[in-house]
Amino acid sequence: MVLIPIFTAIGLGLFFLIADSMCNSSVKKAKKRLEAYKHKEINLSSGNVTYLDRGKGDAILSVHGICGGYDQAFETARPLLPGHRIIAPSRFGYLGSEMPADSSPKEQAKVFAELLDSLEIDQVYLLAASAGGTVAIRFALDFPERTKGLILYSSAAPYKAKPKRYPKYAGPPAGACNNLGMFLFSLYFKPALSIEREEIYAMLPISERRSGILNDATVTNPDMAKNYDEYIIENISAPTLIFQAKNDKMSRFKLMEKSVHRFPDSKFVVFDKGGHMLVGCSKEINEELNAYFEKTS
Repeated sequence: MVLIPIFTAIGLGLFFLIADSMCNSSVKKAKKRLEAYKHKEINLSSGNVTYLDRGKGDAILSVHGICGGYDQAFETARPLLPGHRIIAPSRFGYLGSEMPADSSPKEQAKVFAELLDSLEIDQVYLLAASAGGTVAIRFALDFPERTKGLILYSSAAPYKAKPKRYPKYAGPPAGACNNLGMFLFSLYFKPALSIEREEIYAMLPISERRSGILNDATVTNPDMAKNYDEYIIENISAPTLIFQAKNDKMSRFKLMEKSVHRFPDSKFVVFDKGGHMLVGCSKEINEELNAYFEKTS
């Protein structure tokens, strides 16, 4: 009986030692992967902004979700190459993009408009995933003349009516927002979030995304509830295409289902399965996107 806690401590120590070694190796690989993108940088009103600019054709501004960056923004839009120009910036606090004093979705939308000005792009399609949906919706409301279309993947949803209560923190545990913490937390991705554990390798290094993650959890994600009266979804003039799976445990499918009618010109494409990453839905998504671009371009 005396030896049980000793062996338990040794076992836990070995587990964390091995996990830390695996995590460090994965972080090194992740940094090499990021270097291969050869991102660009620009100084705007919020400070430094990192982004990718690839392809030719109608421009798509890809807005990544939580734990993202220019890499995830680009990979989300990559299937639309060739034929489109993909602008994939890192949002506030992600992969080299600075965190300004005002880190609200409204300010982020304004900085995106500045980025488009610098690239001499008048109009864009907005393609937004997860938490990025809030920023994209804000952009579509604030810059309707620059929004050619709005495409939402597993997006944060507006509320049907002004909520009496809402989560003040909506994101991963703050204690897990570091490389090792998220690496260990990834063991619960599948059962808790319906996403594959392997997605952790697209999130590393967390250390270079941490401030953005915490900002999303405390500012971006609660914004459509906190500032409900400022999100008049009925004023969105751009044609909107919304993809969501019923078994998505991160974005609230029921919330989008109840509020989708607020988007004036929209199509709601629902999948029974696919989770937050819409796994296995590529064929149907591509068919819908082709029809959408043919209709709006």
